[in-house]
Amino acid sequence: MLVIVTGVSGTGKTTLGSFLAERLHLPFFDADHFHPAENIAKMSAGHPLNDEDRVPWLQALADRLKESELKGGAVLACSALKNSYREKLSVSENLRWIHLTGSRDLIWERMLARKNHYMKAGMLDSQIATWEKPVFGFKLDISGTPEELLLESLNYLKYQPMNMKMGVIGMGVMGKSLALNLAENGVPVSLYNRFVAGKEEGVAQLVLDENPEFSNMLAFEDLQKFVDSLEKPRRILMMIPAGAAIDGQLDSLIPILEKDDLVIDGGNSFYLDSDRRVNRLKETGMHFLPMGVSGGEEGARKGPSIMPGGNAEGYAMVEDFLGRISAKDKNGKPCVTYVGPGGSGHFIKMVHNSIEYGEMQVLAELVHLLRFGFGCTPEQVSGIFTEWGKGEVKSYLLEITAEILLFKENGELLLDKIMDQAGQKGTGAWSLVSALDYGVPYSPLSEAVNARGVSGEKAMRVAYSKTFQHEFEKIEASLEAWLPKIKSAYFLARIINHEVGFRFMKTVSDTKGWNLNFNEIARIWTNGCIIRSGLMESIATNYGDSFLEIPDVKTHVISGRKALGELIGLSLTHGFAVPVMSAGLNYLLGRITAESSASVIQAQRDYFGAHTYQRKDDPSGKFYHTEWI
Repeated sequence: MLVIVTGVSGTGKTTLGSFLAERLHLPFFDADHFHPAENIAKMSAGHPLNDEDRVPWLQALADRLKESELKGGAVLACSALKNSYREKLSVSENLRWIHLTGSRDLIWERMLARKNHYMKAGMLDSQIATWEKPVFGFKLDISGTPEELLLESLNYLKYQPMNMKMGVIGMGVMGKSLALNLAENGVPVSLYNRFVAGKEEGVAQLVLDENPEFSNMLAFEDLQKFVDSLEKPRRILMMIPAGAAIDGQLDSLIPILEKDDLVIDGGNSFYLDSDRRVNRLKETGMHFLPMGVSGGEEGARKGPSIMPGGNAEGYAMVEDFLGRISAKDKNGKPCVTYVGPGGSGHFIKMVHNSIEYGEMQVLAELVHLLRFGFGCTPEQVSGIFTEWGKGEVKSYLLEITAEILLFKENGELLLDKIMDQAGQKGTGAWSLVSALDYGVPYSPLSEAVNARGVSGEKAMRVAYSKTFQHEFEKIEASLEAWLPKIKSAYFLARIINHEVGFRFMKTVSDTKGWNLNFNEIARIWTNGCIIRSGLMESIATNYGDSFLEIPDVKTHVISGRKALGELIGLSLTHGFAVPVMSAGLNYLLGRITAESSASVIQAQRDYFGAHTYQRKDDPSGKFYHTEWI
């Protein structure tokens, strides 16, 4: 989207151009600032410029317009007195002209009132004499107020729409938020939402109506018109439910798209489905990006963590736009990176979500233990978490849990009114099944999924609590003495959750040849996403070949496992289920135990099924069978 506001000096080009840039969320350029020093000196001396003087100036402006067009557009205020000058600046079909005109007396009055401008008021007659009537564009009389001129200009642009840089399909919470994020960051965007009589009518238009401050968006219910509104090659982001809806939308899109167009799936699709879709669009000559997005509604609107996979060429088409809307890490770098080929973007988002499950469950376990075991008030637990959040244990989930513990409704803690049945959307279960497919131990994060399943059996839990007379037992031990251990145990449980996830990602990356960059993945997870934390910042900086060999991680594994074991024992003996913490410690001990109990299992397998075994005293790896009876 390029807009050029023209007119002789004194017509208010800069004022209107600045207002338009603000409303369109585009950068503003004043052509006066592109004059070479020789031109400025000539005009300051009261001498008008000739066509030869303007050649380098017009070329510089044209170059800047071309550059801006690639980045989403710009608004330029420029005298452009002759049609030949305007032709030199017509660098794109996606350009609109607004020509400011007015009486000589009004312009003269304004010129005399100007201060600190190098052009002399007496040069007005020269500019008016040079001015040629435009052969295209919108002519606007300047007699109105700046606000009135702005409204007239916006109305003109509305009915002379330019091709949008991106399109977003699906105006649910995430789709709407990402579309507004794009628009606010200077990316002209078309919105599409299907029409379903009585259910989904005018949904995209409603987004425009609710956000009148954005004048760089168009709304559609007709898919063909939506596609036609986009600049070629087209860039389309789908924010619709995973599964059949994605394939159905692609069935509708592919026949009306063209070679080199790009389609992005920004939902939580299963990565193997995304693998298939990448190949499907590749066969048509199009690009497909399976793209994980984390941060929830607020993140999508203000800056999420973005994880695109698929075609590297497709990513290059939107790299700048995604960088603008993403969160930024502590060094100001966008929290987006090209993850890798195929469905790798959706795969790491799936693992991200399973780590998220584990992190949430550990905090839930601690809240329950501190409140109903140690007898802490919600305010006390919130204070403990807030204090922890000032150091290396800090995390977004810890922060919001502290806030939840203080939130009251009608003077009562809202948390205690919320039904204790945790929902889930499937990505956690996908991670568990996929880990089993690759033979990767996943027990801590599996227990986070299972705990949600158990929570859903509310009626059964209530009945069994009476049948088995289960009640929490008050912990008589000193909270002050236990808090350092609890903090250490909590941090180690979190380390284990992350190690499980990163190990799974590495196994799949090695198997599929994705060559994932785990330092970079951790970096884009340091802000914008749900699992952002101080631990993630350490992983981003220090990840090497082995997660457990990261210096900070190694230190906490050595120092924290006794505290975690003691806390698990205390919890279980007082009636508190701590599935993720206990599974995590069991997993860790299994990982660091040199001599395990698996020899018994191999002996059993050979005994009843002749499955054979290998021997410690035979390094050749030969398999043996024993006649046990």
